[in-house]
Amino acid sequence: MRGEQPPTGGIEAAVAHVADRVCSVVAEVRSRGGAGAGTVWRSDGAIVTNHHVVPHDEAHVVLPDGRELPSRVVARDPRNDVAVLEVAAIGLSAAQVGDARALRVGELVLAVGHPFGLRCAVTVGVVSVPLGDPGRDGDRELVRADVLLGPGSSGGPLVDARGRVVGINAMVAGGMALAVPSHVVERLLLRRPSLGIGVQDVELPPALSPAANGRAAVVVNVVEGGAAEAAGLLLGDVLVTADGRRIGGAEGLRAVLDRHDGRPLRPGLLRGGVSREIVVAPTVCEPVRRAA
Repeated sequence: MRGEQPPTGGIEAAVAHVADRVCSVVAEVRSRGGAGAGTVWRSDGAIVTNHHVVPHDEAHVVLPDGRELPSRVVARDPRNDVAVLEVAAIGLSAAQVGDARALRVGELVLAVGHPFGLRCAVTVGVVSVPLGDPGRDGDRELVRADVLLGPGSSGGPLVDARGRVVGINAMVAGGMALAVPSHVVERLLLRRPSLGIGVQDVELPPALSPAANGRAAVVVNVVEGGAAEAAGLLLGDVLVTADGRRIGGAEGLRAVLDRHDGRPLRPGLLRGGVSREIVVAPTVCEPVRRAA
């Protein structure tokens, strides 16, 4: 699929050509949680779908060429509803990945999936809302478009008019289709920053920490040899801010790590009711393993 250009001859011919190309990278994913679609992200067997499509560690995949293969989940991001499957196959036709951050309101997009069991169904629409900043308090980045989705569309690609995958279709809300942006998927595939801690939400009284607005994240586990232990984080520390911005709980901390750019992180915390700030250098885990 990489490197091809749509033909001339009008928008209808171009859309039909793109749809045909994209179908060559859309798999079917079946698991105990139901059925959905998957997008062949790499030729070596990495297939991207939604976390909710594969709630367990194993799934059955039907490749675009009809081969049926077992797969296993090698990475997942529940907050962003993304999972990466691995199948024992090489030389697959893989998606051409675009940049969701370059999308404009009104730009033509296509959604491809298997709604209601219909193989490789295509719907067309436009981008409805600009992607913008992920926002405060750990809001998710989502592409919003007016394409039609149905049960079985989850995990399929949202593509631009050139056939480049700009998102993974996830759900419908408020009459709009929501897709996980391509750069969020790439972050999961390429690097996974970690502090080496487990956290839970905790509510704080305003008198104790007005900046936390009542919600913070308490450390309930510190991984031996991890970044947090090296920085001196302790069980019971309450994380309130990161780089001067309140995190708003465990989900907010995960959002901060999603946007991690490689620099040390400066969490503001409460320890024994006393405010302090430390410096932590998140560990960047290895990329998702390629199939042998």
